[in-house]
Amino acid sequence: MRSKIVKGLFVFTGILYLLLSNLTPVSAGSRDKIVIGHPACLSGKYAKAGEQAVGGIKAIVDWVNHVYGGVMLEGKKVPLEYKYYDRESNKEAVTSLIGRLVTRDKVDVVFSPYSSGLTLRGAPVTESFQVCYMDHGGASNAIFQQGFKYIVQTIGPATGYHQGTLNMIKETDPNARIALAYEDSEFARMVMVGATEHATKLGLEIVFARTYPKGVTDLTPLLSALKATKPDFILGGGHFEDGQLFNRQMADLDINVKGLSLIAAATLPAFYQALTTMAEGVTGPSHWEYGVKYAEADAKQAGIHWIGPDQDEFVTLFKKAVGKDMIPDYHAAEAGAQVLAYTLGVEKANSVDSDKVREALGHLTFMSFYGGWNIDETGLQVGHSMVDVQWQDGKRVIVWPRDARTGNFVYPMPTFAEKAKGKKAIGH
Repeated sequence: MRSKIVKGLFVFTGILYLLLSNLTPVSAGSRDKIVIGHPACLSGKYAKAGEQAVGGIKAIVDWVNHVYGGVMLEGKKVPLEYKYYDRESNKEAVTSLIGRLVTRDKVDVVFSPYSSGLTLRGAPVTESFQVCYMDHGGASNAIFQQGFKYIVQTIGPATGYHQGTLNMIKETDPNARIALAYEDSEFARMVMVGATEHATKLGLEIVFARTYPKGVTDLTPLLSALKATKPDFILGGGHFEDGQLFNRQMADLDINVKGLSLIAAATLPAFYQALTTMAEGVTGPSHWEYGVKYAEADAKQAGIHWIGPDQDEFVTLFKKAVGKDMIPDYHAAEAGAQVLAYTLGVEKANSVDSDKVREALGHLTFMSFYGGWNIDETGLQVGHSMVDVQWQDGKRVIVWPRDARTGNFVYPMPTFAEKAKGKKAIGH
């Protein structure tokens, strides 16, 4: 019932916006470009992930236009154009910017903002405009339980984030005591639901389970209570700022455990830059990492269509797009893969009409440098698998699954006192 009420409220808001704008999207027909619209996050709390996403999109738009030759539409190759505005990680700006992109900029598709909450905020607006809405940054399963028709997910669902991590723990330390401490956000709550269910399924004991408020500035009370339960492994986090705070205050309180996995934050280069050696040994689930090499030969062997650059070409294009020597992380890869999905959707539909493209995407299965892509009837991503990475000697090393790892899992990780003296987590 709550889901239906929330959906109804959001849809009403979107329809009201449409009526107030007194404008409609551009009609389908012959064109000389296909326009992607994006309310991006280039400032505010999601700026780190937002910079990565914009760079990834620019990189693959570049590849589609200059290597692939454009999108095949109505018998000719048509270039992509990428139009984005900084939404400053602000919920209130989502609806207005989507309206602007659709009515003024005449975009053919809207790419969601980063985070589950902001993605959900924009969904009723794109529904009211009847425009395809591609989700690269909203992992919450709840987004796809509202009955929205036009949304399609590239990022994997939140409930699966820590399943691989728990499989790794079970194999490494079958009797490990688990603590769960996640941000009270739509996304992180869903990760916690999935982690709770999977830990129970594996027979692992959960000794602590609690959420903390969004925008928290002091985790001392929660961490002190957590410490008293004497866990072996902590899983938690939400986004970059709280994840960084979580790790820093664990060090301040000298809370030493065998392992720590933080969602979203731990996979960002900025996490290690901010914490340096205090981040050694910390793990995190990732949708893609440099070193996980999906290739055209793998797709061929699996009987799946391949599209896009290989990993190294993507990295080169990304660095060109951001204008600096930055290695892309999974936020960039999933956003770039979304461009490829939309390209194939348009080609399969031979149209930019959102109803036709959405139907085509529902029948699409392919592989790219990002890995597999396939959605269920609700638009939820079911074809992509995650990996776990660990900070070892200042670098992200893939430690799970076994067939994808680039190094051994360091367990237990060094204590904070050891890390303060310069000890690194190095697998042997």
